[in-house]
Order: sequence, then C-alpha cells, then structure tokens
Amino acid sequence: MHIYDTIIIGGGQAGLSTAYFLRRSDLDYLIIDDQKQAGGTWLNTWESLKLFSPSEYSSLSGWQMPKSNYEYPTRYEFIKYLTAYEERYNFPLKRNTLVYRVVKENDIFKIETNRGNLYAKTVVSATGATRVPYVPNYPNQGLFMGMQLHSVEYRNTKKFEGKKVLVVGGGNSGAQILAELSEVARTKWITLDAPRFLPEEMDGRYLFHQANSRYFKGETLNQHGEASLSDIVQVEIVKDGLERNIYKDLRPFASFYEQGIIWSNGEKEAFDAILWCTGFRPNLDHLKPLNIIENNRIKTEHTRALKEPRLWLVGYGNWTGFASATIYGVGKTARATVKEIKAYFENMAES
Repeated sequence: MHIYDTIIIGGGQAGLSTAYFLRRSDLDYLIIDDQKQAGGTWLNTWESLKLFSPSEYSSLSGWQMPKSNYEYPTRYEFIKYLTAYEERYNFPLKRNTLVYRVVKENDIFKIETNRGNLYAKTVVSATGATRVPYVPNYPNQGLFMGMQLHSVEYRNTKKFEGKKVLVVGGGNSGAQILAELSEVARTKWITLDAPRFLPEEMDGRYLFHQANSRYFKGETLNQHGEASLSDIVQVEIVKDGLERNIYKDLRPFASFYEQGIIWSNGEKEAFDAILWCTGFRPNLDHLKPLNIIENNRIKTEHTRALKEPRLWLVGYGNWTGFASATIYGVGKTARATVKEIKAYFENMAES
C-alpha cells in the first residue's frame, strides 16, 4: 500500500497552485481530478465567457499567462493556459478520478474513489467554490413547466432563440449572459439589489488591489462604499449591453405558477425559461466522514482545518484566505499552505 505524503483533491487553479509550491519540496505528492482534461470548473462555463482581468492578472504562480488576443482573456484561452501550465511543470496527476469519501484509518487518510483507494499522510482539498450550483427556493417552483437552468448548465444562446427568458442574478455572470441572450430572446433581469457597474477604466486589477490593501490594514471590506469584487466589470459584451440599455433590473418575484412567475403585486407573467445566475456553494461532501463540517464550512486557521490539522482547504473563498477563489488571489494561500505542510513534516522528522 503506497502512502503519499500529500494528496491534492482537485486539479483546477487551486490544486495546480498548491502543486506548484509542493514541487519545490521533497514531498511525495499527487493531484487527483475528476475531469478528463485540464481546466477544472472552467470546463463547465459558457462558451463566450470573458475573464474580467487582463492576462497578466489572470495567471498562476510561476508562469504568466500568454497575452490574450482580446482586452480580457476568453474561457478557451484560460483553459489552454491551464493545460500548458500542467504540461510545463509535469505535475503527478491522476485524471477521471472522482472522490467519494475521505476517511481516517490508523491515522492515515484513506481517499475512496471510483478508481480504487488512495492513501496519504496529509490532504489538501481544492475542489473549489463553484462546483455545487445554488438555486434559491421559491414557492411553487415545481409547478413551472418551462425550462430552468443554472448558469453552470448554460453554454450558448441556441436553445433560447425567440423565447422569453428571465435571468436571475446580478453578478458578472448574470450581466454577461443577459447581454448575450438579449440579442436573440426577450429578456428580463432579477437582482436582489440595484446592480453596480464599474467605470470602464476599472476591472479586476483595481478591485483586487483595493480590497487587498484594505484587508491587510485590518479594515472591513467595502465599508466606505468602494467598488467590490461582486461589482460588474465592463467587458466588451457588458459595454454593448449598456449601450443597448438592456439592464433594467427588477427585484425578486413572489412565487411560480405553471407558465411563469407571480410578481409581489400578484401580477402573473409567462416565461419560456428561467436562467439562474445565483452562484455556488462549496463542494465539501467528500469530507463529511471526518465530521468537521459546520454550516457548510470547515473551521480553519488560514487554510488549515482546526479539528483536523493534517487537512488544508485551498480556493474556497475568503474563509480559506482572502480572494482565494480567484485566479489572482489563490497563489498567496497556496504558498502559505505548502509552507505549513512542509513544517508539519519537518517537525515530524525531528520528533
């Protein structure tokens, strides 16, 4: 039975970032990933998606993403970059490997997968913050006879041509998808609050630097009304939507009926499809046997699980390191994680 020093669960940007720093050590490690190719959750995004930072701010540690053909890189360009990144560093990687459960046996982690069991002294979970689609629960939702899709299932406009579509969600994904759909369908847009569009000169670079600066000064993010990481960046398709004046945001409706929705004033409106751009929840199901999940989170000190100190979580959002769910931000938390893993083994060797 081979026992790895470290197994990384997840081969997306968080897993690769962690592997980049592990490769500098003498530790015996392995990445396991459930996809058949490089790209992580980016493989499940819509075809026209654009990142909202230029190439140099959309890069992982050690190797800058080649300059895009556009102001902001496309989904295809980023997946191509992740593929080349894997090949460049020749990470040990096991594909098409779906993790069912992580359990402890004789102080060793047993990782049960569709391709057999793997064993490790330490584990990094890097399955990401965008693997479990979130759809809010509305009254009579099951009555609606039209199409309902989450943004993770959306690829392009083909099945929506000539239809009436309600897009729910006010972030960057909702704004980009709405702009695309509005060219071929009749659309309406639901957001919790009035959406905030950044000025043209501001994008992901500005957002990250501003929030990063305030975070490390110990101040509450966005407390003075500055731009936030959830504000909408004016990538090309959003600029086009603004010029066409399509962003007429409406507040949430009351319930569903068979043909559509019922607004808060009782008025009914029919729709052919509802597209939920309402975000995701962390994918932690594989860690349930460890009995350390509380309210869909695991208590950590930085990325290290407090109740299971040989488990680290990378890339799940601010609770595992500031901006760790972003391409630009994950490198810092990955570096710190590997530093702690190395320290753990050094301490074990000394004791």
